Amino acid sequence: MKRTPIGEQAPDERNKNFNEVCLGYTEEQMIEEASRCLQCKTRPCVDGCPVAIKIPEFILHLRNKEYDLASRKIAEDSALPAVCGRVCPQETQCEELCVLGKKGEAVAIGKLERFVGDWTRDNKYKLADPAKPNQHKVAVIGSGPAGLTCAGDLAKLGYDITVFEALHKTGGVLVYGIPEFRLPNTVVEYEIENLKTLGVKFETNVIIGRTVTIDQLMNEEGFEAVFIGSGAGLPMFMNIPGEDLNGVYSANEFLTRSNLMGAYDDSFDTPIRVGKRVAVVGGGNVAMDAARTAKRLGAMTYIVYRRSEKELPARVEEVHHAQEEGIEFHMLTNPTEILGDDKGWVRAIRCIRMELGEPDDSGRRRPVPVKGSEYEIGVDTVVIAIGTSPNPLISQTTPGIEINKWKALIIDETTGKTTREGVYAGGDAVSGSATVILAMGAARTAAKAIDEYIRNKKK
Repeated sequence: MKRTPIGEQAPDERNKNFNEVCLGYTEEQMIEEASRCLQCKTRPCVDGCPVAIKIPEFILHLRNKEYDLASRKIAEDSALPAVCGRVCPQETQCEELCVLGKKGEAVAIGKLERFVGDWTRDNKYKLADPAKPNQHKVAVIGSGPAGLTCAGDLAKLGYDITVFEALHKTGGVLVYGIPEFRLPNTVVEYEIENLKTLGVKFETNVIIGRTVTIDQLMNEEGFEAVFIGSGAGLPMFMNIPGEDLNGVYSANEFLTRSNLMGAYDDSFDTPIRVGKRVAVVGGGNVAMDAARTAKRLGAMTYIVYRRSEKELPARVEEVHHAQEEGIEFHMLTNPTEILGDDKGWVRAIRCIRMELGEPDDSGRRRPVPVKGSEYEIGVDTVVIAIGTSPNPLISQTTPGIEINKWKALIIDETTGKTTREGVYAGGDAVSGSATVILAMGAARTAAKAIDEYIRNKKK
């Protein structure tokens, strides 16, 4: 039996609005898809989930229309079901190991998880009451997926949790980095409200390392441990001529202006410049998000990527959606220079064709320039989406915190413990830019270790 199709906005309609692309399963479609699950005793799908959601169990509850039980079953391992159901790379994690996928199409685990998350929100279903306070305080830095997960796990154990967020709005990369058409902000806001009902406190506009240091949190404000989930917000550039021209954005800035600051909405004053043609450099999910945003803002949009489509790091679904929406892909193409006009604004991007050589350290075939193949693409705007690294502010202002050559925090992988006593970390601040679910998995590991650390201190 084939996977149950899911409703989506038509491509020519959705590429002109910021409404969510995927419409989700109806109840009938959900039952049909949940009924495909074989309920394997070996549960290989669970092995593929970084937070080990009990997948067969929640799907069985769905099949029986026991939505409250399905919601509780997922909540045992994840605080963000509606988020993960939308943005997790299920095809390379849980669904990749689904037995049905070996000879056909895997169960749509992510879409079923999304159904549960949406049901919980739509019905305002209360998942848990606040735990009995244990009189111990823990600070969490960052309100993205890692910070929210760590905060939720510790709050359930009775810890007094305060989450510090540098921006004016909570949610981290979930709200500044992922567009509304893929993850509506209302979904994130609801999941954060759930954490507040557990007693988690949030303080926005607090930059750890500037507003207050980790030393001050631990020595003056009584926090016994700190979890750093500050993400990777420092954009990388190609270091090619012309990157200082007007009209060149990092993907972080471009998406933040649109997603967090509402630049796409005429009722906001936030400016964003796209012009008639936009080149987005990169091939990951962030590049797809930036390109699809530019398209919705009215520009002819190109993805420029130095390897082939087979090596694209973005989710297959995101690439497929981008292609459907009219994004033009320039594959095996690498920019060598951004060209400006006499007023200092972008007018074109010069590129060179590439071919694939032997695999490099990443396991992907190394792109090699094809001599004499340079050409120009006329554009008004260039968005660089080739990755990010952690901001070094915390490591620079916290004695005892060590980082590696990529500016990422050094931790014990089994506990999340940094090189500073009582300070733990997880997510993009450790791994560099990665996925929501991997950040959540690392945060769960750190939360468990923080609990053990504080309980051992009591002895």
